[in-house]
Amino acid sequence: MTWIHTITYDDSAGELRQLYDRIKGPNNNVDNIMLAHSLRPHSMQGHMTLYKYVLHHPRNTLPKAYLEAIGVYVSSLNNCDYCVEHHFAGMARLLDDAARADAMRQALEKQRPEDAFDGAELAGLNYASKLTLTADQVTAFDIETLRQAGLDDGKILEINQVTAYFCYANRTVLGLGIDKKGDIIGLSPGDSTDADNWSHA
Repeated sequence: MTWIHTITYDDSAGELRQLYDRIKGPNNNVDNIMLAHSLRPHSMQGHMTLYKYVLHHPRNTLPKAYLEAIGVYVSSLNNCDYCVEHHFAGMARLLDDAARADAMRQALEKQRPEDAFDGAELAGLNYASKLTLTADQVTAFDIETLRQAGLDDGKILEINQVTAYFCYANRTVLGLGIDKKGDIIGLSPGDSTDADNWSHA
């Protein structure tokens, strides 16, 4: 599950149990990436707040399926299979088009987003790739390129934050040896009408 000790739902109490109750899915399932925080519940709370607000907040304006696609791409670039699988499942569920979802995944995993995306979405993915792999080489010109593709500064910020979040999540997973054993793939705090609803479904 992870290379460090974790506290299961059944063994939890106090603040940790309260957090687990906020984020759990069916049958008290808690994703392994969240279990990995169990020795420091405050970091789990910070992680969940960032995740919910960056990816599933009601005031985001980019389509949630596209934000999930950014997550799949960044996770693929970082060789984080755990996050690729979880967020591909979320993306596919949102798209409700298996053929389209599969084509998008193939394009992202081959690092050829142009095979499945164009326009502003492709520009955003190209920016996400550069930010993930060579962040020190991002310049004001890259931001202007996004504007020229039709993205306003608020949408650019959304892409930036989703990219940065997944780099954080990927390093949490890869650095602690988190695997998918026992997880229900694709659950998420997906209720975008309520920023405080962290339950996974």
